[in-house]
Amino acid sequence: MAQFVEAALPGRLAPFVESLVGYRITGARPGTHIGMPSDTLTLVVSLDDPLDLVGADGREGRYDAMVAGLHAGPALIRHDGSQHGVQLDLTPAGAALLLGGPAGELAGTSVDLDLLIGPAARQLHERLSESEGWESRFALVVRALFADRDATWQPRPEVGHAWRLLRRSRGRAPIHAIAAEVGWSTRHSGTQFRHEFGQSPKTTARVMRSRESRRLIGQGRPLAEVAAACGFVDQSHLNRDWLDFAGTSPTRWLHEDEIAFVQDTSGAVAPS
Repeated sequence: MAQFVEAALPGRLAPFVESLVGYRITGARPGTHIGMPSDTLTLVVSLDDPLDLVGADGREGRYDAMVAGLHAGPALIRHDGSQHGVQLDLTPAGAALLLGGPAGELAGTSVDLDLLIGPAARQLHERLSESEGWESRFALVVRALFADRDATWQPRPEVGHAWRLLRRSRGRAPIHAIAAEVGWSTRHSGTQFRHEFGQSPKTTARVMRSRESRRLIGQGRPLAEVAAACGFVDQSHLNRDWLDFAGTSPTRWLHEDEIAFVQDTSGAVAPS
C-alpha cells in the first residue's frame, strides 16, 4: 500500500520549494530505492525508523531528518518494505535560505538537518512524529523551516539567469549560448555556476534531461520516444546517462525498484 499527499504551498514559498509531500509505503518488497540526481535538493523528515542512506558520495548514515545536495550519482535508500515521512524538493534558492550560503556547499553529499537549522531540526522531528494528519504536519514543516527566515545569500544575477535558462529548456539549451546570453565566456560562466550550485552547467543540463526522461518513462512512454523527446542522440545515449546517474538502466529501474516513483512536481514522489 502506498499513500502520497501533496501539500498546497503558500505562494510566498514558490521560489524556495517545488513540492512538499507526505508519504507512507507499507508491504513493499524489502530492497534498495535509488535516489537519482535531480535539479532540486531533497529534504526528508522520517516519521518511523531513521532513513538508512548511502549518499552519492558513498557515506553511510541513518537520519531522522536530512538534506541531500545536488549530486550527479545515485544515492541508495535501504528499506524493509516500509517508508513513512515528509519530503520537500527544495530549489537552490530554498537550500540557500536554510543554509545561509550557496546551495553548492551541499553538493554531492547528505547532512543532518540540524547542521542547517540547529536544535529546531530535532524539535521538528519530534513534533511531526507526535502529530496526526498530513495538513497539521505540513503546517509544522512550513513553520519550522520558513517562518521568520530571511535570505542572507543571493547568487549573482547572471548565474541565476543561467540556471533559469537551463531549467526552462529542461537541459537542452546549448551551454555556450547560455554563457553568451548572460554576457560571460563559457569558462567564466562555468566557474561561477559551479560556485553557486556545486556542479558544472553541462552536468546540470544532463541531470535535467535525465529528470525529464524519468518523468516520461514513468508515464509508460517507449524508451526511443523518450530519448528523442529529451534531447538524447538515441536510446543508447539515454541508457548511458542512466548508468552514470542511476547505476542501472531504465528497464531495470522500473522492474527492480519497487518503491520508485517519478521525482517530479507533477506527481507524487518517493524519498530520494
